[in-house]
Amino acid sequence: MLFVTTTRRHKVAILLAALVMLTGCASVDFDYEKTESFAFPDTQDTYLGAHFADVVAGQPPGFAGFYPLPDGINALAARLLLIDRAEVSIDVQYYLIETDLVGNSFIDALLRAADRGVRVRLLLDDIMTSNYDAGMQALDAHPNFEMRVFNPFNRGAAGRSLGALGHFSRINRRMHNKSVTVDNQLTIIGGRNMADHYFGAAEDKKYGDLDVAGIGPIVDEVSTMFDEYWNHHSSLPVQAVARPLDDPQAELARVRQALQQAQEDFADSVYEKVLQERYFEYLHTDDSIFEWSPYEFVYDSPDKSEKAKAGEAPSITTGLVDALQAARDEVIIVSPYFVPRKTGVEAFSELQARGVDVTIITNSLAANNQFTVHAGYAPARKPLLENGVELYEVRPDADVSGSEFMAFSGATATLHTKAFLVDRKSVFIGSFNFDPRSININTEMGVIIHDEKLATGFTQAVLASLPNETYKVFLNDKGKVRWHGYRDGSDEVFDNEPETSWWDRFKVGIVRILPIRGQL
Repeated sequence: MLFVTTTRRHKVAILLAALVMLTGCASVDFDYEKTESFAFPDTQDTYLGAHFADVVAGQPPGFAGFYPLPDGINALAARLLLIDRAEVSIDVQYYLIETDLVGNSFIDALLRAADRGVRVRLLLDDIMTSNYDAGMQALDAHPNFEMRVFNPFNRGAAGRSLGALGHFSRINRRMHNKSVTVDNQLTIIGGRNMADHYFGAAEDKKYGDLDVAGIGPIVDEVSTMFDEYWNHHSSLPVQAVARPLDDPQAELARVRQALQQAQEDFADSVYEKVLQERYFEYLHTDDSIFEWSPYEFVYDSPDKSEKAKAGEAPSITTGLVDALQAARDEVIIVSPYFVPRKTGVEAFSELQARGVDVTIITNSLAANNQFTVHAGYAPARKPLLENGVELYEVRPDADVSGSEFMAFSGATATLHTKAFLVDRKSVFIGSFNFDPRSININTEMGVIIHDEKLATGFTQAVLASLPNETYKVFLNDKGKVRWHGYRDGSDEVFDNEPETSWWDRFKVGIVRILPIRGQL
């Protein structure tokens, strides 16, 4: 028995040593040679430049034009139209792009633009690129298409997952930014990743989300931000991390064929027909759709991706906190992943105490696609309610604009909008969640628009949706958290998380006792 035990121990020790060697030897060459590039400054002669020249020139200094995109199909149509209009450059920055209907349509449009001679720069966070290496290298093989990955995983003998074990503090920091900028003349930023459920194209999921299109000086600021990320130490060409292809052009041909097949499969769908209708509606709109307003573009420095520099890196939270602290009457927070730690609970409670009505809208457990995040949020409900903050949780059967053409009747609705409203005068739209991950770990971006018309319209729309789309969270006479909702014209009160099973609640309970709230 002693011999067998010792042998087993030796085997475990050898295995552990091998893993350490594998993860230790696998490293990313952040000194890999790459060429700096920047947004083109002189694009006034492009179609978009000429189209918007007069209206941009007629605005006061510091004003930009904004057009919100709350509807998923509209948001995709706007992106595809912009890409098709591109003549000089397209800069794209995303957390994830799926190989689904939306993702394929998006990449296909970018590749067709590159074929026309447009310079395409695509910066993709590396968190969701498993099995994408060949395709990314194929795109990069196009003379007008350059592909980089942000904060890449190790791709050594141990593989991505095991390779990450030895570099967790670095790999844990992700680029959550989302932007598309065309000809340095028009940009779209917001909360959507490029995948079906963000644009109403999924059958089983429907994400309520929000983007905003911008023209004027906001575009130069987004382009400057993109250049900072593109040329940063953490952004590497795909070739720096992926195993080289034997024949990149053959792989590019395979990618083209796959994209063409995906477009053909998509061609006869109801969604495609509606998408084309929206595309042509935008094609014939003019610049009157834009609301001109003062604004603040806010974003994290890409240095936040490096732990040693993160503490001193310029942070998005500076502008966001200033905007919230300036509130006099009302603050409405819309955040799918809402995890206020003790300081956050105190900050919202202090706002409420000085006469600012604070309303927070987030996902219910049944609607949340991240039950671990819900576990981080749940303990904050009672202290927030005790201090007068109003809490609403989105229902899993909520209506989501733009999803009605594809989603099944039982498709789960999930709030994914990241926004806040202050005094019906200012609105923030971006990628930032009110959670420790957005605050301390991931990089984020967004815009604070100071416009009473936009802010009032959003506020009225949000408040009008609450009775039928959310559960109101409250404390009963015994100080217990309860949920109130309406169904078929009748009141309902729930003693447990609505529309969840004991197993759903059990999983959340287990996660609540784990020391991981700072990672959520």
